[in-house]
Amino acid sequence: MPEGPSILILKETLKPFEGKKVIAVEGNAKIDLKRIKGKKIIELQSWGKQLFICFNGFFLRIHLLMFGSYRINEKKDTAPRLNLTFVRGEINFYNCSIKLLEGAPGDLYDMESDVLSDLWNAAKAEKKLKALKKENVCDTLLNQEIFSGVGNIIKNEVLFLLKIHPKSVTGKLPAKKLKALIKLARDYSWDFYHWKKAFELRKHWQIYFKSECPRCKIHSKKEYLGKGNRLTFYCDNCQELYK
Repeated sequence: MPEGPSILILKETLKPFEGKKVIAVEGNAKIDLKRIKGKKIIELQSWGKQLFICFNGFFLRIHLLMFGSYRINEKKDTAPRLNLTFVRGEINFYNCSIKLLEGAPGDLYDMESDVLSDLWNAAKAEKKLKALKKENVCDTLLNQEIFSGVGNIIKNEVLFLLKIHPKSVTGKLPAKKLKALIKLARDYSWDFYHWKKAFELRKHWQIYFKSECPRCKIHSKKEYLGKGNRLTFYCDNCQELYK
């Protein structure tokens, strides 16, 4: 599943289509396709792992889920979930979730929870975290209402860098660690964005898909943890368990 930085890159890639009129639309998405034809894209926005294509009075919410993909100015052999055709160029989305929603994204989504947004509100994130006293930190970091855009890679790397065991209870983290968690969730997301654009993301991974802890030089642990049973890599030796 693409994480927030990848969706931000997608939004930037689609920027040339802002202000352009959709002259044809098709696909197997269960939305009112006719409503889109003839409309201009007013703005492209992103919120965490979701892309918003905004028109006057409504917008499309696109979530690539686990296996979604897109093509710009080309097609795949399979039928698209959504095809938007313009005088010059086209956008195709495949195997993803698409919804047509009324109003504007800011009416429905808290932009202050997006770790890559200029509106990011660390104080609000801290307040929300303090309310989740019994939740494991591996779940807390993936809570999109707090850290919109943080995905499994970012989760693994942030916890490793801060030496926090993924099974730690959020409410047991020292205040200093909690603040560091909030800060690094955003900072690492921006690092991820820059590394992804430079096609060098994987070489910066410290623990994700690593069989050995780079600090302790011992075998790392690999488990499916949390509410979502997400793949997690960690070191039992240097990542402290707060419980």
